[in-house]
Amino acid sequence: MIGIRWIDFDHIPDRLSGLIDLSYNLWSSWHPEAQTLFKNLNRQGWKESIHNPVMMLQQLTPDHLDDGAENQEYTNQYDAVIAKFQRYMLAKNQWFTEYYQEHQRHKIAYFSAEYGLQHSLPLYAGGLGFLAGDHLKECSDLGVPVVAIGFMYSDGYLHQRVRSDGWQEDVEEKLDRENAPIKRVLDKEGQHLILQVPFITPQIKFAIWRVDIGRIILYLIDTEIEENPPHLRNISSRLYSSINEMRLLQEIVLGVGGTHMLHALGVQYSAIHLNEGHAAFALVERFRQKVEAGLSIADAWRQVRETSLFTTHTPVAAGHDKFPHWMIDKYFSAYYSNLPISRDEFIHAGAHQEDPPDMFNMAAFALRKSAYSNGVSAKHGEVARKMWHFLWPDEKLDDVPIGSITNGVHVPTWMNPRLIQLINRYLSQICPDWLDHHDKDYVWALIDSIPDNKLWDVHYSLKIKLINRILQFKRRDWMKYQADCANVVAGGALIDPNTLTIGFARRFSTYKRADLIFQDLDRIKKILNNRWQPVQIIFAGKAHPADDEGKRILQRIYQYAQQPEFGGRIAFVEDYGEQVAKYLVQGVDVWMNNPVPPLEASGTSGMKAAVNGVLNLSIGDGWWLEGYNGKNGWLFSGEPKTGGGDRSWEDAAALYDLLEREIVPLYYDTGLDGVPHGWVKMMKESIKSNGPKFSARRMVKEYVHKYYIPAISCHECNALFEP
Repeated sequence: MIGIRWIDFDHIPDRLSGLIDLSYNLWSSWHPEAQTLFKNLNRQGWKESIHNPVMMLQQLTPDHLDDGAENQEYTNQYDAVIAKFQRYMLAKNQWFTEYYQEHQRHKIAYFSAEYGLQHSLPLYAGGLGFLAGDHLKECSDLGVPVVAIGFMYSDGYLHQRVRSDGWQEDVEEKLDRENAPIKRVLDKEGQHLILQVPFITPQIKFAIWRVDIGRIILYLIDTEIEENPPHLRNISSRLYSSINEMRLLQEIVLGVGGTHMLHALGVQYSAIHLNEGHAAFALVERFRQKVEAGLSIADAWRQVRETSLFTTHTPVAAGHDKFPHWMIDKYFSAYYSNLPISRDEFIHAGAHQEDPPDMFNMAAFALRKSAYSNGVSAKHGEVARKMWHFLWPDEKLDDVPIGSITNGVHVPTWMNPRLIQLINRYLSQICPDWLDHHDKDYVWALIDSIPDNKLWDVHYSLKIKLINRILQFKRRDWMKYQADCANVVAGGALIDPNTLTIGFARRFSTYKRADLIFQDLDRIKKILNNRWQPVQIIFAGKAHPADDEGKRILQRIYQYAQQPEFGGRIAFVEDYGEQVAKYLVQGVDVWMNNPVPPLEASGTSGMKAAVNGVLNLSIGDGWWLEGYNGKNGWLFSGEPKTGGGDRSWEDAAALYDLLEREIVPLYYDTGLDGVPHGWVKMMKESIKSNGPKFSARRMVKEYVHKYYIPAISCHECNALFEP
């Protein structure tokens, strides 16, 4: 009944036809040999497509493709990569199958409002999306049976341009669907499948697209279709609308529509995982479907609850979405009459003691209706239990049923291929399949066998690569926009590869305190401009379009970068995204993070830096409380200030002290061979201690052991009583 369709590739010769499947599967995004295959087909095409294989194949001429098909060396490489891809897709001996074969037929439906997968699919805003993307990639690698649901954001990505006065401007870029690794899902007539969100008024229809992430399928909901009136088409236009009513519509379509979509596609799933509360309405639609199938109200709620997991990433109550009851009623009026409980029962499940009585809180609803819930670091779990203790007033604080699984990053995606090759060279004889077991401590202990100079050479080359990338884009801006000299300098034109380089890259929100290091201008100028041991800082990140205070912080930093008295030691890299993130976490020397604790739920950018040997300089919050061991980086402050109040001066002073007394001297303490052996020792410790502990492999296995299998087991017990 259901099929898929992509664009025509009639110009691709049969000898290279496997490139089509490969280009549409994001497996290629975390396998360097696949990317090299496309690059070697046509280097200029690979560069101009910005490493988007679908776009590249579309744009190449038949002559270019024929040249590849007739080149014996290239076809040998092609055969090897395609064979590896096919073995991966058809493999029967994945981790999940080995340990949980009896549960293999039970799928977990994973809902998220954003996914950071690859820059050609701009379906993300930040860390939450990349966490979701890494989760799916690791589920694919481990064979965990997950099906994912999200949105097709037709307006794509907001690019960032910084004016000469430092003010951020947002530049829209429409998603080029014909040149993205997505496929239309078709109905039995071969047309794009169109569904309707059930019982919601007014009628909202949506088309479905499919993304292949290795073995995992992600279904994307798209409301920008002719079947909808104009005012409803933009529901899926852009991530996280700043208009509250539009945001409610997005969450209705994602939760109710997404659950209905799985039913319409015939996707059988046994449990549900909500990545934040945006899709919490999926729980009520699951309940409605179960009652419609013949279950009693009590049994339906019990089954939904016992097979649902809610992951919260938000450490403050104000961060959770909430909507006034009148707004809920406006769209759910017809839904209520098809719901086997009263409107008041449904509404009451979203009550929060700190909200006005007429508000529906999505996280409160998700927590009440999910048997399993977790924060995303040990500290965040503690914070979440305090925040939500009122839901379980009879329980002791430590017994509040909100656990924690610390986030992790997909190592094959974020570890630089050159570093992987270096590790291969020294580990392959002892542990040839080390990358398949990268969540094990014993694998990373072997890092010490790598000579200091070899590791330093790779790190220095990645630093050069980062700086060359910055210079390349500044040259482009100079030619394209006639940028003034101050802007070229602010963008990094004077960055020096031989200088200790600190990286700071994240969303410019006030609590992240991007400008903390400028608290004492005289002191930071002295540190940066030290004649014998200089320091430079590379900033990157975007402020939310509606966050003027975040934009003002960004503006101040950009203006510092323009000022001659900072000696060209500050750079701001525009348009932070997946590609820029990879250059930074692999190429800087130190990764700085200084939010106001305990507002960092977890943080994953520091993990990405750590597995590349970049040393973390972070406040005591989120994941770093678990990652820091005294030998793999630096931790400063972290305890909330007694009596509250601004803690910026104290934290900045601690930061300066570490730089002056420990970090800068250690970096410049080089041997006669030019290698800072003490620094490299810490790099190795960073990789060894953080590689296994903060990998997505460890994280996903924890989700499976702790939540997925219990939820699936509940489903199996419930199945005995289903009609």
